[in-house]
Amino acid sequence: MSARPQSVPKAPGGLPLLGHAVKLWRDPLGFLTSLRKHGELVRVDLGTMPVYVVTTAGLVHDVTVRQARSFEKGRLYDRVRPLVGNGLATASGETHRRHRRLMQPMFHQQRIAGYAEIMSGRALALAESWSPGQRIAVEQVMGEYAIETLAATMFSTDIGRPAVEAVRRNLPVILKNMLIRAASPKVLDRLPVRANRDFDAASDSMRRVIDDVIAKTRVSGRTDRPDLLSVLLTARDADTGEALSDEEVRDELVTILFAGTETTASTLAWAFHELARHPEVEEELVAEIEEIVGDRAVTIEDVPRLTGIRRVLDEVIRLYGVTLLMRRTTAEVELGGFALPAGAEVAFSLYALHRDPGLYTEPDRFDPDRWLPERRAGLAREAFVPFGAGNRKCIGDVFSWTEATITLATVLRRWQLRQAPGHTPRAAASAMAHPNHVPMTVHPRTAA
Repeated sequence: MSARPQSVPKAPGGLPLLGHAVKLWRDPLGFLTSLRKHGELVRVDLGTMPVYVVTTAGLVHDVTVRQARSFEKGRLYDRVRPLVGNGLATASGETHRRHRRLMQPMFHQQRIAGYAEIMSGRALALAESWSPGQRIAVEQVMGEYAIETLAATMFSTDIGRPAVEAVRRNLPVILKNMLIRAASPKVLDRLPVRANRDFDAASDSMRRVIDDVIAKTRVSGRTDRPDLLSVLLTARDADTGEALSDEEVRDELVTILFAGTETTASTLAWAFHELARHPEVEEELVAEIEEIVGDRAVTIEDVPRLTGIRRVLDEVIRLYGVTLLMRRTTAEVELGGFALPAGAEVAFSLYALHRDPGLYTEPDRFDPDRWLPERRAGLAREAFVPFGAGNRKCIGDVFSWTEATITLATVLRRWQLRQAPGHTPRAAASAMAHPNHVPMTVHPRTAA
């Protein structure tokens, strides 16, 4: 008979009433990575609420695939639902299935090819905006670039320009505070501190402007554009013929913004940082780009052929992946020999999973060659899940990989980015393990 949840090993260092919240706030990445030392399933208390953290690839696969029907979105998503609404990331059950069916055509290959033209043009504009010797904050530049590029695929008319500006202004404020807010007791939301005021103001502003753009687009009748907003406004359920309401469209747009900006921006910033530290890898990529792309713009057909860039991106997202995901049991579930009751909160960290020394040799080392076919063949499929797995796998994974590949190929063909002295980037926890600051100097590729 399975052991009950009371016997699940508990992480050390909990405090009365606060539990492990202080440890999570102070060093979320270090704390989550440390949990594997205490077992496959470890109890962590957020305040007085127990959360059961799975620390192995097999148990993460149980939660996301094998026993997925016994789980729904957990507390983390309850806490962000007031911000992102009931979009694809937070919805459960039939609502999730319906919205995924409606949104899937937005990410078909033909659509991605259209988005790739926008991505390529924006990447070229970014590369041409720099000058030799210019010093840039790469994490900030890539953040603004990812927001602007995604917004350009979402809103293709002038009507959408206010939304683009609102997203560029407010999204960084929201992302900065979202993880800690989501993992904190709700009572702390009402504290009159600046972080709360900034978060609430940015959230309200972004939702309000997007609502206005949706309403104006409806009135204008201009819903035949090749952008995400038009696709959502005209989508119809294949079974019922039912369309999305304006509120549902807003929720999905906000969800796409959160899912599609920090992932791309963080991955690109870390990629430029790691390539500067490993010039031999960069040289291989430049040779590949010159052979496949040459001097022309990068196209969607080039993306699958740039295999060296794909290996670099895989390795970057392995090292600096998603910080924390949560689920809630809807029935009694057995995990790792323990029986968890319905309503139990279960969490897992892809960041911690992808740095497990039981899965990866020298897991903290940047080594793109670990993704060569002959080496990757020995890795279990469930050991690398950068975009999740099962029916909750990120719907925009191909979109993100396409954008990151096009951007790297466009920039590296023209520029070398080299670390500015005096600062070593550190991983800071948000939705991703994003870099706190990456100051770099740009040098013309030909001069090098």
